[in-house]
Formats: sequence, structure tokens, C-alpha cells
Amino acid sequence: MNSDYLDPINSLNMPEMADMTFAMDFLIRAKEGVRNLSIALTETASPDVRALLHTQLKQGIAMHQEISELMIRKKWFHPYELNEQYQLDQLSANNTVMIGQMNLFPGDTSRKGMFDRTPDEHIGGHKA
Repeated sequence: MNSDYLDPINSLNMPEMADMTFAMDFLIRAKEGVRNLSIALTETASPDVRALLHTQLKQGIAMHQEISELMIRKKWFHPYELNEQYQLDQLSANNTVMIGQMNLFPGDTSRKGMFDRTPDEHIGGHKA
């Protein structure tokens, strides 16, 4: 990855990295939901509400398991292989640092200089 955020080379593997990031965010939110439902379940006195929360808690746990299994199958998450997880986390941290070092808001965003020829220039066409 270079420091030019408009360079197409920086988009290599971006869809896969985005999918992994979205899945990890979904997993974290599912876990947070399970935690919040557990707390709510212990703080309610109504039998009907407890039954509803219990059902939702079971659904939340099942969803968390489903997301975890998907991420493990896709090799986006290695809960039992810490060395592999460390390498994945290190790659993510390095990408984050490189993105942080990019000038994402340059003064001049013109790319006209990169596309200064027309397709017919070699047969007498005009310059763009």
C-alpha cells in the first residue's frame, strides 16, 4: 500500500478485507446484544417479559454462533489458533497505520494529468 489513496493498487483485496471487517463488527454487536439481554433478563420481574427476553437471548446466542462459524470457515477469525489470529491482527493494524498516514484530504484532487490523451490521439486526435 502506498500513500496515494486514489491509486487503484490500494484497492487490491479490499472487498475481502471489508467483508471481514463487517463480519467482525456484526459478531461484536451480536455479543453485545447477548450481554444486554442477559442483564435485562436478571432485572425483570414480569414472567411474560422474562419469557420474551429468554427467547431473544437464545436467538442472540444462536446468531453469535452462526457468525462465529462463518468467520472461522472463511478464515477471518482464528479463536483456537492464536498465532494465526495474531498475524491477522498484525496485518489489520499495519493497514490501519498506513491508512492513517495517507493524506486523505489533499488540496488538489485533480487526476487530469493521468488521463491527458484521447483514445484516437495516435491517429491525429486531440489531446484531452
